[in-house]
Parts: sequence; structure tokens; C-alpha cells
Amino acid sequence: MGIEEGLVLAFCNSVSLLYHFNSKCLEFVYVAFRGMVFLLTQMKQSEGSRDVIALGTIPLATIEKFNKIEIKQPSGIRQSGKTPTRRLLQVVGKDMRIIMFAFRPGTKQRSVVFDALLRGIRPARLWDLYAFTSGPSNNTNSNPKVRLVNEYYRLLGMGSLQSSIGTIEDGLFKLSNDWWRISDVNASYNMCTSYPFALLVPKAIRDTDLLKACTFRARCRLPVISWCDIRTGAVLARSSQPLVGLMMNMRSNADENLVGALCTRLSKNIEGRRKLYIADARPRKNALANGAMGGGSESSSNYFQCEIVFFGIDNIHAMRESLVRLRDYLDTHGTKSSDGISSFLRNGGSTWGRGNLSSMSASVSTLGDSGWLIHVQNVLAGSAWIAARVALESASMLVHCSDGWDRTTQLVSLASLLLDPYYRTINGFQWVDCVSQLLRMYPFAFEFSSAFLVDFLDCVLSCRFGNFLCNSESERVKAGVFEASACLWMHLADMRGSEGNSHVHYNMFYNPSKHDGPLLPPAAALAPTLWPQFHLRWSCPSEAQSSQVEAQCRNMMGKYSELQKGKDIAESNAKEITKTVESLTADLLNESQVSYSAIALARKANIENASIKRAIESLGYKVRVSDIPDIENHPAKKTDMPSPTRKTIGSGETYDKNTDLCVSITVTNDNIDNVSGNLTNWFCESLCPLRAEDGGCRWPNAGCARLRSQFIGLKANYDAFDKLSIYDRYFHPE
Repeated sequence: MGIEEGLVLAFCNSVSLLYHFNSKCLEFVYVAFRGMVFLLTQMKQSEGSRDVIALGTIPLATIEKFNKIEIKQPSGIRQSGKTPTRRLLQVVGKDMRIIMFAFRPGTKQRSVVFDALLRGIRPARLWDLYAFTSGPSNNTNSNPKVRLVNEYYRLLGMGSLQSSIGTIEDGLFKLSNDWWRISDVNASYNMCTSYPFALLVPKAIRDTDLLKACTFRARCRLPVISWCDIRTGAVLARSSQPLVGLMMNMRSNADENLVGALCTRLSKNIEGRRKLYIADARPRKNALANGAMGGGSESSSNYFQCEIVFFGIDNIHAMRESLVRLRDYLDTHGTKSSDGISSFLRNGGSTWGRGNLSSMSASVSTLGDSGWLIHVQNVLAGSAWIAARVALESASMLVHCSDGWDRTTQLVSLASLLLDPYYRTINGFQWVDCVSQLLRMYPFAFEFSSAFLVDFLDCVLSCRFGNFLCNSESERVKAGVFEASACLWMHLADMRGSEGNSHVHYNMFYNPSKHDGPLLPPAAALAPTLWPQFHLRWSCPSEAQSSQVEAQCRNMMGKYSELQKGKDIAESNAKEITKTVESLTADLLNESQVSYSAIALARKANIENASIKRAIESLGYKVRVSDIPDIENHPAKKTDMPSPTRKTIGSGETYDKNTDLCVSITVTNDNIDNVSGNLTNWFCESLCPLRAEDGGCRWPNAGCARLRSQFIGLKANYDAFDKLSIYDRYFHPE
């Protein structure tokens, strides 16, 4: 279907609009469908040029707010018959995007889009969220209870065990080691609705004591273990503030015993119990102010061997306002501003002072005024301090703020990541901005890359997956979120599956052997910076490509990997060729040896044949032998020499069918006539080579010819000839 100006298509019962606008300032195509806003192209016309900005997709859940804005046109371009104001719609995203849309005057286009967005980003029911309306997905959610119990097994030193739905339903997951145990006291979420169904607690504390201790903490968020060191027994625990009352004099024996149980004994070689730090994330004055509402902080005199430290981190409301100021700063001073004005030309160039250094410094200092980097630095510093106390002193740590939510989670999660290399892998992660700062400081310590963090954050903000919906595990279980929505972790795993370790989510510099223990950054290294890949990707797209160096390195590594594969294939082929050549060489040597042996045997046979011929001729017979090949000059090559098959031809001619050797023996009368006396004596006297020099006979000491010899009768016997050796004797005895 063609797109025409001002065309509106409304699809049944869904926020589905298709617009095409063409104004002097902006031109774009807008589509909202099934929870996603697709901004295909935005074209901005300013300074006499048309600048094309690719906006990609904007999930409806990512839109934080949107406002109708009217801006008066400058008097210089006002014309008769034209509306003197510009009708704009400002869309502000949680992903640091601020987009301004212009509409044709005299139309209701802006109102229609505004109403559609209002219905789309603020659904009346949980089931209207994009996570449930996006259709079926192959990335089904694995049960979060199984993942939680498997993590407890790992912390207890039982990582080889794997839980299942069956073991959880049967209550067979409640294992323990010498210090800690898994409790199901909150299995029905009756004790604390915001805690998971299974808790990791000291082994010495019974479930009845846990039920008593929870009443002394805000929202029943009693101290529970988030991470423990199986080697030393040190733990990271979290809770909410104690309910010490207005006079800060209320106490609970159950709570004090539970907190004291976190301080297990030190190793066998060291006497005494380990130290306990209670880290209060709030400023001290805020903790005192909470006393008016029954809250407050612990007293070190009531808890065994403990020290209380205040971190001074502002609450979530201050952080949210700081993030808004940061987003406005980036939009105002970025390369691509939402109003189409370059930061270099804003207010006639006064943004950059027209060369006035003090004015330029003032605009840059606005970043510091946002306070965002200060918040990040405070969280980093607090987490590093916690990790150092646990790693260097083997101390235990209890962390809380007012309700034990945002600041507590940030500190405990980041400290766990610093202490445990497992959380620095893709399988062990869940965390964002502060992690990007650590990734910048320790590029070899993390398996995942900055691109993984950006994609992870985009997936969370898109509301496409159910992993982070609702406020707690109990709410997600009650709503059946995991059965009806897709899994974020499976989606990210599928993205990596096609390319393996070469995927952009993997940190190409990762080397776990360099940082196989805790990361303990010094205070001087905790000065944070903007996260370019996330904070600057819309306002300063070219500057956000600081990761291009990594991309080029990754490209080079990919080419190197291909070359390495080619090298391996070539080396494998070369080895096979070498083996083949060696085998052929061995065969040739063997054939050569056989050939030389055959030639040697032929030479020996030739000599023996000549001797036999002379011997027979001396008897008065004529021997005719066909031509024999030149053995002496014969080339050394393999020839088959099968055993000959002989036939006797006529009365005295023998023929070998496998060779051209033909022997013919005839008796001459002259020799017979010269024989006188006994024929046997004539043989002895004429042929025996062993006779004495004086002609005497050596028999029986010599193996001479005997009467009834196989040669008597003058019949040639070639089998005897084959056995005859002139170096030993002419004839064998019978």
C-alpha cells in the first residue's frame, strides 16, 4: 500500500498507526504496532542541507513521557497566511533519546498520535504489556526458583548439585554446610512479600527466630545472606533499617542474635570471631530523620563486635532527577539535538562562548551539575570499600538503607561482582552503568563487552521480556509472568549462539587468569566518565563510536582467526602429504632392497649355472642354453620371479614356460669312447674337486660322488641342479 501525506490507518483494537509527514523541518515515517514504535527515517533540514538520521525502533515501554509543544516561528521567516507557530510533539525516552516531531498546521495529526501513544505506553492491565502481547517465543523462561537454589548451592560449595522443580516442590532443596543453610521459611511469601521463597541464613538460627527477627526490620526485610566466601566464612548480607523508634532505644534479641550469627569464628589458626561492619548507604542525617517514622540505624553497643559506617548515597528520587538533567544536557550540547540546532550554533554560538573560554567552561560544567557521575562514583566507592573489607580482613558485612531496595541492591550486587569472578561472566551477570565503569578500568576481567550491557539494557527497557516485570518474585509468581512471557537471558544466549565467542557480546580482551580473585580498585581510579556507547549514542553518534577501536580489533581478530584456521588446514594437509611421501619413500626403499636381493640371487645363480654347464660338458655332453639377460648391467627394479614350472621335452630337453631358458643335453660318442675301465672310477677321477693334489682319493673323508648317484645314468635332474653349490660340492649324497 502506498504511503501518502497525512494518511492514517487504524488497525482493530490496537495501537497501530501509519503516518507520513512532510514539513519544512521534519519528514519521517511513523508506525506503532504491538508495543513497538518504528521510526524508520527522520530527515532534518537545517543550514541549507538535509541531514538523515536513522532512528531504528522505539519500544513503547521505553518512552518515559511525551509532550505537546508549540514554538513561535522567528519573525524573519513569518509569511502572510501562515501559522506563526510550530506544532511539535516531544518524545522523551528512557534510553537517553529525545525526539521532536513536527506536524502540518491545521490538521489533527498531532492529537491522533498523542492519544494513540497515551493508550499504548500506559496500559490499564499487566497483561496488556508488550511482554504478553508480542506473540509466542522460543525463548521460554526457565524457572527462577531453580536458578536461585542452584546459586545457593554454588555459594555453599555444592556447585555440582542441580536443583529441579521436583526437588523444590518436595522440599528437598534445604541443604547446609558448616556455617549456612537454605531456609524455606518464606516459601509462601507470608513473612516478607518482597523476599524470594528461599533464603540463605546462618545455620545456628532457627526458622522461629527468623519470624521474630523480621518484625524488627522495615517491611519485614530481615538480614539475609546475599553472598558468602566458602573459604573464609565471610558474608555479604542485606536488610532494611531497624525499627529503633523515635528515641532510638528499641531493641530485639532475635535481630541481634541473627546479626551476631553473621560473625562466625575465624580460621582454626586465628582465635576469636570476625569483625562485622554495618554499612548504612544513607547520609547520617537522613538516617536520623527516619527516626521520626520509627526507623533509624543500629547502635554499635547493641551488636557484637560491629562498626557502623555511613556512605552518604542519595535516594532513588535524587538519582532519577540527576538522570533527567544528564539527558537534557546531552540533548542540548550534543551533535544531534532534538530541535535540529547544532550545539556549536545554539544561541548564536554563545553555547561555546564564541571563543569565550569562561562561557565554554560554564556550559561544560553543566555535566557536573547534573550530579549523575557523582552518584555513580559514590556507589563505586562504597562497593569497593565493602569488597576490600571482606577480602582483606575476612570481615562480614551487613548493608541496608531505608527499605533495603535500590541503594542496598546496588552496593551488594556490585561488591559481589568485585569479590567473585563468577559474576563477571555472562552466566553470572545482572548489572549496568557502574559495571561499565569497572569494565573500562579492568578490560581483562569481564567476559561480556560493553555492547552486551547496551543490548541488555535495551531489552530491559523494551518490556519485551518478563524477567524484570513487577516488584518482586511473589508478584511475578502470582501473575504467572514466567509461564506467559519470554526469557531475556535465553534471548541474549540465542543472539550469541550463531557466532560463538566471536559475537560482539563477548569481550575479546577477556583473560580470567589475570583477575582470578577480588577486584579492589583504589580510590584514585574511581573517577567515572560518561558511558559513550549508551549515553552518547543518540546525541553524539560519532563520538559514541569510541568502541570502533574495539570493533576494528574484533574485525582483525576475526580475520586472524580465519587465517589461523587456514593455517591449521594447510599444516594438516602438509602433514598428510609428508606422511604419504614418507610411506612412498619407505615402499621404494623396500622395493629397491628386494630388487637388489633378486639381482644378487640372479648373479649367484648365473655363476652356478656356468659352473654346472662346465661340469656337464666335462662329462662329454654338449649343453645348449638360450640367451641369458645381462645380470651384471641389469637396472635395479622390481621383477616378479615366480617359481618356474618345468616340463621335460623329448628325451633330454627341458623348457621353462615362465622364462625363455631352454637347455638341451646330448651325449657325444667321442667322450664315451675315451672312457676306459669302471665308469664310476672315471666319474670320480674326472669330476671330483676334492681329490688330493697327488690324485689320491679322500673318500670317505670327502663328500665325493657315490655309486648309485642321482647323476648315474646321465639323466639330467634339475631339482638337483637347483640345490648344487660349486662352493661346497658338486653332488649331494643319496
